[in-house]
Amino acid sequence: MKKITLILLLSLSLTSCFTSKEKSKITAANWLPGKWENKSIDGDLIETWTKVNDSVYDGQSFFIKGKDTLHFEHIQLVQKGENLLYISNIRGQHEDKPVTFIQNITIEKQLVFENLNNDYPKKISYNPISKNGLIIEISGIQEGKPSFDTYTLKKAK
Repeated sequence: MKKITLILLLSLSLTSCFTSKEKSKITAANWLPGKWENKSIDGDLIETWTKVNDSVYDGQSFFIKGKDTLHFEHIQLVQKGENLLYISNIRGQHEDKPVTFIQNITIEKQLVFENLNNDYPKKISYNPISKNGLIIEISGIQEGKPSFDTYTLKKAK
């Protein structure tokens, strides 16, 4: 009986350690929830993020010009096992199916995701530059050439 109890305690202990390690990657996104925006004469880029639970953040990205929504994207950050995933679903692209990017690079507070099988983007990074500032960089191949876009957003009040 003591042997079974010891095995159960050891199993629970190992499971607990593994679970806390899994969750640790998504904690790098704890600064992300809220409304982020970049307003310009070309239009307004708006991203909103909410924390759903300890392993999921839900986001939406819009690019609006006047009254027209030119771009809409549903995004999720999902901790799945040891992997942190960025799952993007853009209306009208990839047959409206989600595209998954994986965090291959770990930099404190910065979120960097890659999907080398995707044409554009191949890489997406979120870099908090201040409490109320964020730079989003996306890169990949467009029309057969390397392409890179940078967006600076401010947290809305």
